[in-house]
Amino acid sequence: MLCGNCGRDRTEGRCHCVPAEFWKHADVRAAVVRGDVARVVRLLRRRTDLTQEVIATLTGLSQGMVSQLESGKRSLRNAAKRHRALEGLGAPCPVSQQRPPGDLESTAVPKPLTDLCLPGEERWASLPARGRRVGHSEAETLAARAHALRLADDHLAGKDLIVPARRELDAAIALHRDSVHSAAVGRALLVGIGELAQIVGWILSDAGQHAEAEQVYGLGLSAARQARDSALAGNLAGSLAYQWTNTGREREGRELAVAALEEAGPDTHPTARALSWDRVAWAQARSGDVQAAIRALGEAYEALTASSSQEAPAWAYWVSEEELEVMDARVYTELRRPLRAVPVLQAVLDRYDATHTRELVLYLSWLAIALIDANEPEHAAQVTARMLTLSAGVASQRTDQRTHVVLHRLQRFRRVPEVEELFDSLPGSTTKP
Repeated sequence: MLCGNCGRDRTEGRCHCVPAEFWKHADVRAAVVRGDVARVVRLLRRRTDLTQEVIATLTGLSQGMVSQLESGKRSLRNAAKRHRALEGLGAPCPVSQQRPPGDLESTAVPKPLTDLCLPGEERWASLPARGRRVGHSEAETLAARAHALRLADDHLAGKDLIVPARRELDAAIALHRDSVHSAAVGRALLVGIGELAQIVGWILSDAGQHAEAEQVYGLGLSAARQARDSALAGNLAGSLAYQWTNTGREREGRELAVAALEEAGPDTHPTARALSWDRVAWAQARSGDVQAAIRALGEAYEALTASSSQEAPAWAYWVSEEELEVMDARVYTELRRPLRAVPVLQAVLDRYDATHTRELVLYLSWLAIALIDANEPEHAAQVTARMLTLSAGVASQRTDQRTHVVLHRLQRFRRVPEVEELFDSLPGSTTKP
């Protein structure tokens, strides 16, 4: 008799294949993408009843090797053995489906992601010499251009930046592909590609181009992992988790946010770790897990206040205690605890940089929701009016969505004069939002 899951012969009425549900966990998928067989083995032993002997049979490794992988004493470095081991276990993203080493051009437009499965890890090896030699100065210029795009995103919305953002990423990929460079410069270029992919993915997401953003985040993950920049890889995975959390994929977003925190590792810079915990807190709040969300907020503050001799990554420049306060308020609003959220949001908004219009609109939307939950429709209408005025020139799908949410929530207070006046002032006011 054959197993309906893996197609292998059953042994004494029972199959020793890996359960299909196992591969749906984000941390498992992340380990598969990295080719981290040791991590997969540890997760198998923790979450299934498979013995070391059975895992050895499936992977083609010795039982002793499986034992050392589980204990963390060994890792599987040989690419062919990693391939056979993952394929033998039935991993859903087999290495055999990866593009050939050095096929960087084809990764410029990666295939869409499936479930929690991120694209396979490309080698990103330089192609045979066919262009000019580049050095550290070009890599530094690439990093500077990535940061300039981040700063532009502080003041401009996604729809305004899509074209230059795509152009920057394409140029970075071409630079790596078509140039001659040392291994160290190649790694720096990969980091630059990863950083660009993160901000380009963020811009695309803000513009509502979620499928393309997902592909770009996957591209960046591949570059960051090949460059062995775990903090950057965690930031990219966390950015994708944030998008999933906000677009109806709360469970997957929560799992990926936790996996991103783990990928970044405990030794990443405190600022980057605080950002990861903030994303976990938001994902937990969106999933309705009150205690887990509040614990994650506490972890974010603890991380931010930790000392470090390292320099914070450039992409974490915006993470501050004030931003953590904003996330506190957002989480408490999501959990319907307006009395905790309103004073924090009001205090932050009183001193917030008015040139960051999109963020200001988003924060006002959270304050409006918190006031609605606090049964303060008059004040909520006042905040909403300011939000609508500021959002008029913001080309962001996120602000459009938040505006819809706020107006929808205000509907039940239509008989309150201030709320009715607000709705009457809307274009096409006879139509309900």
